[in-house]
Amino acid sequence: MKYILLVPDGAWDRPLGELNGRTPLEVADTPNMDRLAREGIVGMVRTVPDGFSPASDVANMSLLGYPPEEFYSGRAPLEAANIGVSIGKDEVAFRCNLVTVYDGKMVDYSAGHISTYEAEYLIDDLNNAFGPEFRFYTGTSYRHLLIIKTRDPASFLDVVCTPPHNIIGQDIDEYMPRGNEEAASVLVRLMEDSVAVLSASDVNKVRVDLKENPATMIWLWGQGVAKDMPSFRDRYGISGAMISAVDLLKGLGRKVGLEIIDVPGATGYYDTNYKAKADYGVDALKSCDFVMIHLEAPDEAGHNGHLDEKIRAIERFDHIIVARFLKEFEGKEGVRILVSPDHPTPLSIRTHSSEPVGFVIWGEGISSDSASQYSEKACQASGLFLPSGPELFRRFIGR
Repeated sequence: MKYILLVPDGAWDRPLGELNGRTPLEVADTPNMDRLAREGIVGMVRTVPDGFSPASDVANMSLLGYPPEEFYSGRAPLEAANIGVSIGKDEVAFRCNLVTVYDGKMVDYSAGHISTYEAEYLIDDLNNAFGPEFRFYTGTSYRHLLIIKTRDPASFLDVVCTPPHNIIGQDIDEYMPRGNEEAASVLVRLMEDSVAVLSASDVNKVRVDLKENPATMIWLWGQGVAKDMPSFRDRYGISGAMISAVDLLKGLGRKVGLEIIDVPGATGYYDTNYKAKADYGVDALKSCDFVMIHLEAPDEAGHNGHLDEKIRAIERFDHIIVARFLKEFEGKEGVRILVSPDHPTPLSIRTHSSEPVGFVIWGEGISSDSASQYSEKACQASGLFLPSGPELFRRFIGR
């Protein structure tokens, strides 16, 4: 049996006035996902457990069949796993965004989607500026890593840190790290001191000259400590692979022993290589039982407030990725496809929300439930509700 999990990150949305009460998914041309819905089953699933933030790490861990209540230890350790950074018992990891802050407001959580090439220079500057107890590592684009060596890693877990994409346009003073006073003060000092380090960089001077958002500050969040997870094969008895441009997702895959397939042109943004993702995914199934393909573009469009780009990303996901798998496997036995976003990223709020998302399962052993399309309304009207991602995953693979 072959299992294909396709994740259009953040594609789920809320009705919009400018779309006459429809959502981007309802407006988008999605003949392939609609076919899956007509020939399979649709429903709703809660991917974010009560008490958890609706973050991609939590939601994708859930979709992959691992209960966050049992295995979640923070976002940064997953990203560390992807770039090969080990976390010691006396260390804590933080996600380190390069952000743009002007006049005390969060203007851009991604510093204009700064290139990895440019970011490498800035990360080197940060490592040279701070002491050996602070180690910065280059990730991808604006997404980087900080490891702090400390006598008390647990104290940093008690600090409340806010994702920068949640506070676009807002005063950052209200969202600086808070909680454990001693640990929070360390983080605040690092973030404030980073302003002078980054402002002196030639990289940022060039970005300003080009009228691109410079990296004016680091933003620390998503902290966690090392925690083991059982392998995917041990847990579900099948081999698997993952395709994503995002360090977080690839780190999650590495933690559970999935093969991580690097795809040329996979950027994690609007310009990602949809065709190569689909082609590499089909090829992966020649040697393994399961493949997960994650697409970040709809989520980025939601954060940016770009309605047209979100619709375009959903359509390209459908026309290129979903279509490729349907073409390859229609009429063949022993195949199932599951399509599900990890969480909503509504354009109206430009951040993640925790309400359930809709899914469609198609393939061997799946009988049609007469849904006419894959959309928010159709999935909600189905009456099928699953309380967790792991329950959806077990249903998908028949375990």
